[in-house]
Amino acid sequence: MVITTKTFKELSAEELYAILQLRSEVFVVEQDCVYQDIDSKDQKALHIIGTKNKQVVAYTRIFKPGDYFEHASIGRVVVKDTQRKYGYGKEIMEASIAAVGKYFKVSTIHLSAQTYLKKFYTALGFKIVGEEYLEDGIPHIGMLRNNESL
Repeated sequence: MVITTKTFKELSAEELYAILQLRSEVFVVEQDCVYQDIDSKDQKALHIIGTKNKQVVAYTRIFKPGDYFEHASIGRVVVKDTQRKYGYGKEIMEASIAAVGKYFKVSTIHLSAQTYLKKFYTALGFKIVGEEYLEDGIPHIGMLRNNESL
């Protein structure tokens, strides 16, 4: 998998379409969750894109502190269902964590994790903060990671 980082304006129409298609495939269809994925936040985000054979197979978007949460954040973490067995989730998250440090020069990262993925994010150095809550009808938990403490 090849990972690239782009601003919203750097995305081609084809890349944006592929990203939105993957997010819809997983978050709307696979998880059977009707919600507004196109939320006017993509324009502020940096997009971390994992491609394989010129197809988008993994993706996240990252935000600098204050653009979404108090701390820098990672969201819309997604891997195409047929590609999950290759460890691309961990790979795209590691690239996203590195990108937060490189582009935003901060060490604390927030994410709103689907509760069933607590173990996955904990293995990447995130710690649970707060209580479980529903977001778009799916159980989530707030998590923080501080690179300096690792």
